[in-house]
Amino acid sequence: MARAHGARAQMALAFETVYGTAPATGFRTVPFASTTLGSEQPLIASELLGQGRDPLAPIKDAVTADGDVVVPIDVENLGLWLKAAFGAPVTSGTTPKTHTFQSGNWALPSMAIETAMPEVPRYAMYSGCVCDQLSWQMARSGLLTATARLIAQGESVAAATAAGTPTSLALQRFGHFNGAITRNGTPLGNVISAEVTYSNGLDRIETIRSDGRIEGADPGMAALTGRVEVRFADTALITQAIDGTPCELVFAWSLGADASFTFTAHAVYLPRPRIEIPGPQGIQATFDWQAAKATSPARMCTAVLVNTVATY
Repeated sequence: MARAHGARAQMALAFETVYGTAPATGFRTVPFASTTLGSEQPLIASELLGQGRDPLAPIKDAVTADGDVVVPIDVENLGLWLKAAFGAPVTSGTTPKTHTFQSGNWALPSMAIETAMPEVPRYAMYSGCVCDQLSWQMARSGLLTATARLIAQGESVAAATAAGTPTSLALQRFGHFNGAITRNGTPLGNVISAEVTYSNGLDRIETIRSDGRIEGADPGMAALTGRVEVRFADTALITQAIDGTPCELVFAWSLGADASFTFTAHAVYLPRPRIEIPGPQGIQATFDWQAAKATSPARMCTAVLVNTVATY
């Protein structure tokens, strides 16, 4: 009897033309480290009395389809998740191509994602997937990954794939060693770690339907937040926090002129942190920052991916 193993699991993704309708073609296999994407339907215990001490059968509750996908931050496949989070990019150049993603789009694309466990076999197609949140962390070492939080309309399970013959993009990963952070155009020193979280604030449209699925997931107010942990070496960030003025933070990775990823938060506001002395070791300060819409450019953030992909 075959048993499912994560090592043999596969994932295919395609953008939908109509929300909730998986396309017949156009799927791409995507690399991923783990996923919690799935559908669940809890049970509601019976509240009825007068039938003895033993409870009556439970009732099925509403169906929920959502979850996270942990993916590598790489040169080509990352563009699929950036498109899901920000919308279609503006592409320019010949070789390489420069794909520019901007925050503030009113409409977000939906995706159909199939997770496959071929040994069972079980092929689960999640249609109407919309990206609610995209986040990642920066550190000195380790694997560089991003987490995409998705809200799906529903799940369909079959014994054969519905993704056809998917294509794939090249996998060339960025590493923490390739990353850098700048503040107002100057390298930000003494950084121990950093976090970035972009949220679309999706609003589930939970209407009454015979199939138990949601009607959609509409974008709400976007939010860009993060955390920067630094060794306390100067008062530049503290002064900015006290003054209440914004700065521009740029998180960038590069593997050369033809392969780079740059994420710019145009107006970042810092809170005034508590400076603690926990012992004889070095003093650190943590800034849980928030970004807002800048005056110029008139948006909150911009993501630029440089590679050889023609279009997303």
